[in-house]
Amino acid sequence: MLNVYESVDANIRKSWLVIAGFVVFVAISIYFLAGALGYFYGYQFSGLSLAGFAMLISGITGFASYYYSDQIILSISNARQVEKRSFFQFYTVTENLCMVARIPMPRLYVIEDTAMNAFATGRDPRHAVICATTGLLANLNRTELEGVIGHELSHVSNYDTRLMSLVTVLLGLITLLADWLLRASFFGRSGSDRDNDRGSFGPVLLIAGLLLALLSPIIAQLIQLAISRRREFLADANSVKFTRQPGGLISALKKIALDKEPLEAANKATAHLYISNPLKNHQDSIGWFAGLFNTHPPVEDRIKILQQMA
Repeated sequence: MLNVYESVDANIRKSWLVIAGFVVFVAISIYFLAGALGYFYGYQFSGLSLAGFAMLISGITGFASYYYSDQIILSISNARQVEKRSFFQFYTVTENLCMVARIPMPRLYVIEDTAMNAFATGRDPRHAVICATTGLLANLNRTELEGVIGHELSHVSNYDTRLMSLVTVLLGLITLLADWLLRASFFGRSGSDRDNDRGSFGPVLLIAGLLLALLSPIIAQLIQLAISRRREFLADANSVKFTRQPGGLISALKKIALDKEPLEAANKATAHLYISNPLKNHQDSIGWFAGLFNTHPPVEDRIKILQQMA
């Protein structure tokens, strides 16, 4: 039997280990990509200058999407805000768990759809939003709903939106640098780089940079998805910590897994936010390799871990 507090601590350690690996990989990739660009264009600081420019572009777009994440996602999802009198159980469950989690009450929204799903967003706990489909609210009892809301409140209290925004910025930085290097190599080398050919390390740097230009965006995205899956395990554990009853989330996940209806309001850009893949476009049993490209861990694995906390 797993102790819920030990499970939360273990998931936090594993999350930060994956995040640390991602940061190290990004740093190595930037070094070689920027160095290859500098060698390619023939002057020492061009690579770092381009890296800084790419960071600026990626940072601006990432900050805008992070700061206005709630407005953007709610607009895309056609969600509407609700009050206590219209969705009493949804409101009171969230209100009670917020007191347990010691975070402000988020705004509550619903999506008019019979598919069963929910998500949380917002740049911090004071600007948080929890959104559920009417299908989820209609089909879950109070204990099951507590499990789902506890999961979403974990994302809020752990600043997962902020974390994934930072990861997205770093991924965008690598993708931009890789694209610029591949385009530069495709259109031919500049004549100003001939002086660099005297250095023995220059060609090695260029070859390593080109290899990373091809591979680093894919590897970085795989690590990003691994971080997303790890945070889902952490949110499950925190839900049990908040509710003190894993059975509610277990039962809710089983019902959500049995629901094969895709959520029309969701898309690939927002799928990672939901408690379960809303697109219903993958099967968890098709192998570990395909699982690397999933935003969520298999429901069976999540339930198995939760059952050990019972």
